[in-house]
Amino acid sequence: MTLPCSLIILNLLFQPLMEKLTMGVLLSIISLISCFSPLHVLAQWPGGRSTRFYDFKVQTTRITKLCNTKDIVTVNGMYPGPVVYAEEDDRVIVKVTNESPYNVTIHWHGIRQRLSCWSDGPSYITQCPIQAGQSFTYEFTLVKQKGTLLWHAHVSWLRGTVYGAIVMYPKTGVPYPFTYPYEEHIIILGEYWLKDVVQLEKAVLASGGGPPPADAFTINGHPGPNYNCSSNDVYRIDVVPGKTYLLRLINAALNMENFFSIANHRMTIVEADADYTKPFATDRVMLGPGQTMNVLVTADQSIGKYSMAMGPYMSAQGVPFQNISAIAYFQYLGALPTSLSLPARLPIFNDNLAVKTVMDGLRSLKSGHVPKEIDQNLFYTVGVNVQQCHSPTPQQNCQGLNNGTMAASMNNISFVKPKISLLEAYYNRINGQFTEDFPGVPLKFYDFVNGAPNNSPNNTQSMIGTRTFVLEYGTRVQLILQDTGTVSTENHPIHLHGYSFYVVGYGSGNYNPQTAQFNLVDPPYLNTIAVPVGGWAAIRFVADNPGVWFMHCHFDIHLSWGLASAFIVKNGKGELETLPHPPADLPRC
Repeated sequence: MTLPCSLIILNLLFQPLMEKLTMGVLLSIISLISCFSPLHVLAQWPGGRSTRFYDFKVQTTRITKLCNTKDIVTVNGMYPGPVVYAEEDDRVIVKVTNESPYNVTIHWHGIRQRLSCWSDGPSYITQCPIQAGQSFTYEFTLVKQKGTLLWHAHVSWLRGTVYGAIVMYPKTGVPYPFTYPYEEHIIILGEYWLKDVVQLEKAVLASGGGPPPADAFTINGHPGPNYNCSSNDVYRIDVVPGKTYLLRLINAALNMENFFSIANHRMTIVEADADYTKPFATDRVMLGPGQTMNVLVTADQSIGKYSMAMGPYMSAQGVPFQNISAIAYFQYLGALPTSLSLPARLPIFNDNLAVKTVMDGLRSLKSGHVPKEIDQNLFYTVGVNVQQCHSPTPQQNCQGLNNGTMAASMNNISFVKPKISLLEAYYNRINGQFTEDFPGVPLKFYDFVNGAPNNSPNNTQSMIGTRTFVLEYGTRVQLILQDTGTVSTENHPIHLHGYSFYVVGYGSGNYNPQTAQFNLVDPPYLNTIAVPVGGWAAIRFVADNPGVWFMHCHFDIHLSWGLASAFIVKNGKGELETLPHPPADLPRC
């Protein structure tokens, strides 16, 4: 398919709009593109209203940060990467060409990939990586989806620098269900390492121990004045007194959850994980990696320069982390450039109550769609393990607790990626790549939070395997996610690919069906749930999208250690309930 020159030009025009954008300008461009866009519809795929084309070139780019110049992997030379703009129900086509020396895939985090599992992006789950010099075209339709999401690399730790925003506007003429903002701004929280992140992952896994903390936190790629050589490496929003702004918050951090606040300003949450919420006002929010949140902020203070701060939320015990905040500026027009910024107040790093308070305030704007009857009850534990080390060089490879090697698991099974993609193996019925025997409940029940085994590494080991759980099409699922106290309790951001889910309940301690309180009226509808430290979360969804869907902790270190599993959702009846055949350019392993 050839791409009209007018679309290429307009597509390029999108990119500088990332940081400062008025709705009117964007919708004018969207409407203009809609006039030119050819429909790209195959019978077995949901058809888009309009088609948005993007061209991603994954390449190394030289940047200078923290007194250091180095090459990082980017898309189109941008850090963060280009924004994907679209409207609800649009078709999105992104050609990804790998000009870097590393294998790469791109995951469209939170896109539900209706009948397009082949374009989901996790390496060795739905596709083999795009190798150096190769390309792959992702195609998907934003079926009934609007709001803020993100895209990121989904192989090794490349998403440390390879990430960007997805902004899905309502259909033309459909208003927001909240105050119309004067302007919109994208705020992406990230982590930055001086070391090459691909080599960093290899070194950490070879050591058997934990990862080092990031060298800096970043806001839209800028560390801010608290870091060396960064007094001018600061992101800034210029605001008009009295106006209301929509901030699209995205956490693209690799291994950290983060608090975010603005000095002297309250935020009103109106959307979480691209689903509208009842308005909830707060002084601070916490986002785990992969989570997104839209907030309204009114410039209602005296003219000045106010700090926007990103700091750590660390719920685990004994884990080193970066404790220097990244700072950006929320600066009123009329403020002197030399004026001192008013500091933003962040919760202390382990303020679990601050996290719970925000979660308590999340309620879906609409109600009535929660599955009330359940066909399949599942119970998954999530946590960290320590394996016995069998290396002939233990000083080099056994740097975990008590000279073991670190691991992580669901239901005490550490996930091992196959040699080809799970989806290909399933679709083509290739034996030997995976099994269909992931346990629906833990193999052993005990006091998960307070009585977990902790004689590392003797009784803290996990099993390993590429084990999946199979769901019939249309199954109504309830899944309990239970944190465990092996090594340490911890808040785990668990992400399910291909679906959003209703978070019908959560609490501290061990899940008890007799005392658990559920919200079946207006629970938040998320794609990533921060399972409370030393607690549990209950989610519900209907398995109505055929394919192989990854579920994992969004701390990349935990994913590397095996805190993951996969669902196989079988085909239903007819074309609209059947996974289409793979695309012709699907990468080969």
